Amino acid sequence: MKFRPCIDLHSGKVKQIVGETLDENPQQVVENFVSEHDSAYYANMFKRDALTGGHVIMLGGGNEEAAIQALRAYPGGLQLGGGIKAENAAFYLEQGASQVIVTSSIFRDGELDWDSLRSIVSEVGKDRLVIDLSCKQRDGEWHVVTNQWRTFSSLVVNEANLRELESYCSEFLIHAVDVEGKRTGILESLVQQLAEWVHIPTTYAGGARSMEDLELFRRLSGGKLDITVGSALDIFGGNLSYDQVVAYSASIQ
Repeated sequence: MKFRPCIDLHSGKVKQIVGETLDENPQQVVENFVSEHDSAYYANMFKRDALTGGHVIMLGGGNEEAAIQALRAYPGGLQLGGGIKAENAAFYLEQGASQVIVTSSIFRDGELDWDSLRSIVSEVGKDRLVIDLSCKQRDGEWHVVTNQWRTFSSLVVNEANLRELESYCSEFLIHAVDVEGKRTGILESLVQQLAEWVHIPTTYAGGARSMEDLELFRRLSGGKLDITVGSALDIFGGNLSYDQVVAYSASIQ
């Protein structure tokens, strides 16, 4: 288990938002934090602390310049997601992304589009691809949600589907959208199930708010999953010490 940092970009700025409020109308988004610093500031911080495997997420349009700024500040140290498709994936790898993250571009009409997935794999290779399976619970199952987490897909996060998708990517990124940005604690049942199901590096994001949550996560996952902490960190306006999280992650490696 290790701590994976994040830089979320919305309207060109580094922000922490409540994930399920993402909307086509930016005024509807609930913001936990809007930084006075640019994306390179955080990328340089993560580079200084030798944090690897973190991600930059472009939440909607107008974030490309800020994303490239972060990638160039920490080349090879950050993954990039948000609007990634076969046509632009190689470009962002050239700008310094270690890997690209895909969700919506490999779905069509609520179904996984295998042709689109194979197309991007052929473009960048599975070793440079992370599949985002951010999900919400419905009818007792974890459904992948796309289009800035507004659209339920038919794809369920379960052992069989994860096993099949593992042959197309090197990692999974899974936001627990129901608690993303709310600082209400991790979704324990999802964490436990993911730890049982996955066989490749997988990062969980959503709800972590304290050192106790991190220790609970480590126990529930058996150290098998990595974790992202966002809104709760003091560098993003929260109360949880970033330095303490970094030190904790280093101590359990």
